[in-house]
Amino acid sequence: MKLFIVYCHPSENSFTRNMLNAFVRGITDSGNECIISDLYKMNFDPVMTEQEYLRDAFYKNTPYVAEDVLAEQEKINSADAIAFVYPVFWTEAPARLVGWFDRVWSYGFAYGDKTMKELDKAMILCSAGNPLERLEEFGLMDSMKKVMFGDRLFGRAKEMEFVVFDSTSREKAEREDNWESNLQKAYEKGLHFFDYAGE
Repeated sequence: MKLFIVYCHPSENSFTRNMLNAFVRGITDSGNECIISDLYKMNFDPVMTEQEYLRDAFYKNTPYVAEDVLAEQEKINSADAIAFVYPVFWTEAPARLVGWFDRVWSYGFAYGDKTMKELDKAMILCSAGNPLERLEEFGLMDSMKKVMFGDRLFGRAKEMEFVVFDSTSREKAEREDNWESNLQKAYEKGLHFFDYAGE
């Protein structure tokens, strides 16, 4: 089976990059394949143009869709599932990934008379500087899940899972203490990614 991974992090020297690598190893070790859109390496433009805005705002299913957007949409429809790997910035994904949704989730593809397939599964793997207890105490975890599951992925995937690797800020001792166990967790998430109820 094929997984499409959308990866977004500005630095190669990050826990999130190591998390991605471990996750991908798990996918391939399970005999499955993946394709990756590394939004920073691709220099994906997150800024919606006026033409794109007017097309979506007036619900126009016109043939004009930018080539970079079409390429991402084709990757989605060629896959069985999707995963998003990113760091949490101010309770949100990085701006480049937010802009990816703005542009790729276009009218006629992700909504309206949509051509986007319903994926078997969607998974979010994100690294967060705060401990999970703090994210839950202040309702930040719920906010992140509502945005991703209640809006962006609603009706677009049969199964969804949100995985947080917390306390990954460089000043926290837990970052180093939990490094290997977190990477093992990412690997296992990849290894068992397609062990869902749909199979």
